[in-house]
Amino acid sequence: DIFFPQVLNEFTQGKQEKVSKTEFKEVLSDILLGMAAGLKRDPIVILRIDGEDLLEFINGPSYEAEMLSVFSQIVSDDAVLPMRDCIVKALEKLTVDQGIPPSPDSWVTSNIIEPALQLWDGNNQENLVSQETFLEEFKKVAERVAQNLKEQPVIVAHSENTFDGSGIKRLLSNKFELDKLLNTALENVPKDRNGKVSKEYLRVVLDVVAPSASLPPIGAVEQIDKVVADAFDVINADDGKAVKEDEFKKLLTEILGSVMLQLEGNPVSISSNSVVHEPLASSSSLLQPSS
Repeated sequence: DIFFPQVLNEFTQGKQEKVSKTEFKEVLSDILLGMAAGLKRDPIVILRIDGEDLLEFINGPSYEAEMLSVFSQIVSDDAVLPMRDCIVKALEKLTVDQGIPPSPDSWVTSNIIEPALQLWDGNNQENLVSQETFLEEFKKVAERVAQNLKEQPVIVAHSENTFDGSGIKRLLSNKFELDKLLNTALENVPKDRNGKVSKEYLRVVLDVVAPSASLPPIGAVEQIDKVVADAFDVINADDGKAVKEDEFKKLLTEILGSVMLQLEGNPVSISSNSVVHEPLASSSSLLQPSS
């Protein structure tokens, strides 16, 4: 009751839209439950990037080996680059693991990276680069980046997930749950006059089953899409033929089993990092203490 008017105003942006409290609670509950399920599947960790991890990296024992690996990637991509471009590309390849916030973020670029490059006194920055000079000059810039991060720490939302087939294995081991899930998914799938289902809908049903199998939606993770495509090829699931419902379920189960085996042998790990920008002071009065 206390927050309803304020939250409703946030959702409707002040428009005079009629929404009952009951309807609002139901919609908000669905949204929060969906968010909770997503966070359970893909937890988000809030990181404070303040330069300490970066300093530890550039002064640590792994610095030279890791940066030479990065350097070799840069050189293979572009055979001839001046020092400044090499350093910029190297910064783009580092992640929060080395203490670098997402460099594609415009705020990070303009407030952290560019000032460090401007203060860098690379007299030979336009000359071609050797491994030795790259390591030396990159460290100089990284030290300035670390100083900027110390003065202006960056908050990053970090999430990572590993798809190793364990979720599929749990689902396949519970025949009752699997049958129930497939029956529910097939309720809205068109059938011909003989009650058969086209194999064209295998991907549709797989997408419905995916959350229960700890798989991402089709199209969300390229590596997983490749694994799924391979599984479809193995059982010739893309021929478009219509099959009986039991055969359809069997095919989908075989696809899940094939995907599981591939992921058990070669797990797919993904991660994402997003800078959390503080909202403008005037953007919302929600949850602000009353005077």
